[in-house]
Amino acid sequence: MRSAHSDRSATRGGTIGTASAPVRVASIPSAHPYIQAITDPHRVALLPDPPVPGAPPEQWWPPVAMTARWLSENAAEFDVLHVHFGLESFTADELRDGLDAAARAGRPVVFTVHDLDNPQIVDQDPYRALLDVIVPAADRLITLTPSAAAEIERRWGRPSVVLAHPTLLDEAADPGRVTDGETVRVGIHLRDLRPNIDAENAVRAAVHAARLLERSGPAVEIEVLLNENVRDDRTADRVVAAADGHAAVRVRRTPYLTDAEIEQWLVGLDLFVLPYRHGTHSGWVELCYDLGVRVAGTDVGHIRSQHPSDFRVVDLDDPRTVAAAVTWARDDSPSADEVVASRRAQRRDQRRAVRDAHARLYRDVIAGVPA
Repeated sequence: MRSAHSDRSATRGGTIGTASAPVRVASIPSAHPYIQAITDPHRVALLPDPPVPGAPPEQWWPPVAMTARWLSENAAEFDVLHVHFGLESFTADELRDGLDAAARAGRPVVFTVHDLDNPQIVDQDPYRALLDVIVPAADRLITLTPSAAAEIERRWGRPSVVLAHPTLLDEAADPGRVTDGETVRVGIHLRDLRPNIDAENAVRAAVHAARLLERSGPAVEIEVLLNENVRDDRTADRVVAAADGHAAVRVRRTPYLTDAEIEQWLVGLDLFVLPYRHGTHSGWVELCYDLGVRVAGTDVGHIRSQHPSDFRVVDLDDPRTVAAAVTWARDDSPSADEVVASRRAQRRDQRRAVRDAHARLYRDVIAGVPA
């Protein structure tokens, strides 16, 4: 299928006339760890996120750079528009206006399909309407897993370039594993109770699993983190109350944790549980893979396809599956330290390959090379 914008060429004005000039990318957003991870700073220049009126300086949403006015007024400043997150900030008509503005300016559009279901909302129909606008219109599509690419092909008849989610860990980071002893340490992070997190069911399943393991299984400690500031205080109260049924399950309210604090918490776990109602891909899975922490999660989207050997499917309505995942997490051969060490070089190489693939894709789409 040909994109509506596929007849662009590299003859327009700008800095892209020579092979050595960096490709200037208007990324939606720009200041995001994933975008930094996929960007080769020697070959790609990211435009900063435009300030959002009335928002703190570090806030990029709703993304001003996706609006028709900004794209028209700043077309000379970028060569490619690459959309990642923030579609839910717009109506379908507003999104179409932005894409039309990019087309009028002769700027190709790349869309990375991170989410086929949006984790921030309950009713998916408005978000799916946005996908129906941008997926057919984009010059190139990228996604993170082959199974997501197959779904995109099935739903829209368009191919996607599959580029794995790269590591977000610092090159110099040394996330040594700190778990020890016979007790299995399990973590669940409910964050701010965003709509796709099945918080109450997760805690109830944890309590029932702990009871099952008392009779036949390893000793277990399950720590549930919950932000102090949440979207629904009543649900937060019910979550805390649900954990009262077993001493091995503890809910801890925390301020918003930095990336470093999250990494420090994760390295002390044997198993991390993702209690999602819906979703497509997960950055948590990538971070746990880097840190040698196994993941158990509900079977939604394409999360299990990211690192299938380190992922165990659970059903929160069947605590036996959670208990089985805890037992599975105790299988520590080879050692977690050995796993982390062997993955570090592989993940660094993968990140370089992903950056190279993005830089080449930008050059190709600017030159009008067919997908």
